Amino acid sequence: MGIFKIEDNKLSRQINLLLEKLFPINRSLTGEGNLKTLEILNEIIPLNIKYINSGEKVFDWTIPKVWSIKTAYVKDSSGKKIIDFGDNNLHVVNYSIPINKKVTFKELELRLHTLKDLPKAIPYRTSYYKEDWGFCIQYEKFLKLDKNETYEVFIDSKLENKSMVYADFTIKGEINKEYAFSTYFCHPSMANDNLSGLIIQTLLASMISKQNPYYSYRFIFVPETIGAITYCSLNTQIMKNIEAGFILSNVGGPGNFSFKESFDNKHYINFVIEQAFKDLKLKYKTYPFDIHGSDERQYSSINFRINMPSVHKDKYYEYKEYHTSLDNLDFVNSDNLMQSFYVYKKIIDILESNRTYLNNKTECEVHLGKYDLYPKMSGHINQKVSGEKNELELDQILWLLFLCDGSKNILEISKHTSFNPIKLFNIAEKLKKKGILSIAK
Repeated sequence: MGIFKIEDNKLSRQINLLLEKLFPINRSLTGEGNLKTLEILNEIIPLNIKYINSGEKVFDWTIPKVWSIKTAYVKDSSGKKIIDFGDNNLHVVNYSIPINKKVTFKELELRLHTLKDLPKAIPYRTSYYKEDWGFCIQYEKFLKLDKNETYEVFIDSKLENKSMVYADFTIKGEINKEYAFSTYFCHPSMANDNLSGLIIQTLLASMISKQNPYYSYRFIFVPETIGAITYCSLNTQIMKNIEAGFILSNVGGPGNFSFKESFDNKHYINFVIEQAFKDLKLKYKTYPFDIHGSDERQYSSINFRINMPSVHKDKYYEYKEYHTSLDNLDFVNSDNLMQSFYVYKKIIDILESNRTYLNNKTECEVHLGKYDLYPKMSGHINQKVSGEKNELELDQILWLLFLCDGSKNILEISKHTSFNPIKLFNIAEKLKKKGILSIAK
């Protein structure tokens, strides 16, 4: 049994409701869709929603203008809409400038994005930092376009000096040591990348907020790259003090689990993820840290060096539906998200079990029988201690007493002995109640 509790049926209902509410929203680096998304999440956890004005400097970057779009389409000469933003918000290149003109097929073709390998898919394309425009269309529809036709192209959009929105939510634990979770919300209607990360992070934060955690947790919601850079710029000392963290991205697909290691693959946070997969008896693939990816490269940059691995269920770049309209609610469902939720829950349970204990009885061996911690009948190999509701392995007790000198935490003892860290924690807590162990200061 894990440290934190959750109701399965309620969790499944919440996931389905969030998928339904959030999927249709048009999101980008900035804009009304981002605020609407955060306001929906704010119904579950009390987000601290923040704004930063266009034009402000954040390290080497500048906050961009805010993009909004009402409608966009391509019509043929009969007035029929060949492409319609109202049908799917991926049809327009994200951050397209306004346009209203007639073009030949050759002119239009230069502005169309397709995928030959996925002829039924609308690709996802952006032009954040260069003012441009374009449309995205299924390749099978592109092939049917009349090369002799004149087309009307119309994009009703704006780029304005307003403010970019982002948010965080912090949970204070018994101690100040803090772990960070970060996800991004700049993608329009794609379910795995990265609606899935938004949902899982929100529900994890909700779960922890209802408990009494030992550690403190910081949940960061930002538009990718510029948002993480902004957060680090405005919270430099806080981020420098983060113990470690996780990037939540692509956690809702039907495929296998994997995890991308942090930049220091020997850091214990990677061991925690592997232990979680082992405890849940899940097969997984390990990817080494790579400079490509998500916001780990911001948080792990030279000034911060936070180890930020990520767990995936259909990792970015690794599934054909990635960055297309096929990354939809047929590809992602609540069952897939539930599986990822429980992997992250197990990770948090393992983190919460990681305490450093001190043996109060340092003069030779503790007389375990006096504390009802030794078998009544001895002499057996692999002896167990009876008298407890769940039998305790004598070996685990003896190793804890031997190694708990205040210099090793539960995770270090687990690695040294190969015993499960949560089981070691439960035993250590029993020894603490009997006055044999105490928490090291």
